[in-house]
Amino acid sequence: MRPTYVEIDLAAIAANVGLACRLAGPGTQVMAVVKGDAYGHGAVPVAKAALAAGATWLGVAIPEEAVPLREAGIACGMLVLGPVAPDQADLVAAHDLDQCVSDQGQAEALDRAARARGRVLGLHLKVDTGMGRVGLRPHEIRGVAEKIRSLPSVRLAGLMTHFAEAEAEDPRFAGEQLARFAEAARDLAAAGIPAPLRHAANSAALLFLPAARLDLVRPGIMLYGYHPRGPRGGPEPPLRPALRLRTAISQIRDVAQGESVSYGRTFVAPQDLRVATLPVGYADGCGRLLSNRGQVLIRGQRVPIVGRVCMDMTMVDVSRLPDVRVGDEAVLIGRQGAGEITADEVAELQGTISYEVLCRIGPRVPRVYRPASRVPRVYRPASPPDPARAS
Repeated sequence: MRPTYVEIDLAAIAANVGLACRLAGPGTQVMAVVKGDAYGHGAVPVAKAALAAGATWLGVAIPEEAVPLREAGIACGMLVLGPVAPDQADLVAAHDLDQCVSDQGQAEALDRAARARGRVLGLHLKVDTGMGRVGLRPHEIRGVAEKIRSLPSVRLAGLMTHFAEAEAEDPRFAGEQLARFAEAARDLAAAGIPAPLRHAANSAALLFLPAARLDLVRPGIMLYGYHPRGPRGGPEPPLRPALRLRTAISQIRDVAQGESVSYGRTFVAPQDLRVATLPVGYADGCGRLLSNRGQVLIRGQRVPIVGRVCMDMTMVDVSRLPDVRVGDEAVLIGRQGAGEITADEVAELQGTISYEVLCRIGPRVPRVYRPASRVPRVYRPASPPDPARAS
């Protein structure tokens, strides 16, 4: 196996899911959001760990993400959180998925696909309470719900919304969204249309807006050990990062004062240096914006990235480590000894968020699961499934 790989601590995933279950409280189900290949952690192993720890639902963004989960024998409720195109309706029906619905046309396409397969699909109506992305306005919900009730092969399984800024210190807008959502739910109830599951809370709302916990919560980033408020989130509640991105030094060379390193000659040695090459680059998740800015851990100490990060290689200054050798481990995200580099830190250097840093770790980087067994199990993200094969 190549020396560049990701270690995933499934015990950390389980601990974070357990915290979500405790926060949700009795009577509120937990949907583990495993879209984006479980935020780069590997959807199948993470889903199994999350369900074993108390989650009862899984959330994906597109129907194609649910296929490997079903093929792995996972039979729990799965909700497709994103919109579905008519051509994807049969994939939803083939794998018995619940589907988020934002207009009547989607419901009708899903009804046709479910009828052809002899199934009844659960639909979750999306209320746009202020996110401004997808969903129906609150006053439009009753009409579409009545249409769903008239269709023979779909049923209204839930009513849902999504918060625009539940992580904000000022909770007023999130409170306004929750009030609009409650109004839509009351309107349905007054029309005699039950919505068995009402759900709104993402990680931030689960942590900071107890009134949003309702019947089901949908935590995402917190399951992977990162706070939705980023590094300013503070130490409470305690979350355990599950991912560690590591590699090993492939070459060490002396660089004389005045010599340059990597593309564009953006780094010129100010003095004689020792520079190590790491076989990891932006195709593996080490972003190009870390050029001449980022750091990695070697022998528990931080060393700077020098020169531009390449697609497949990154160079670091190891002059302060006289005993460093080819083959020594280098950690880009995670702990090494007493040192730690978090995805939050890497994100701040690149002007983004931990979510993106985790999701950017490419599919050519193997995922190794510890402590699943004495011999690490390696999972390589699969190519998107062929809908024709799935049907």
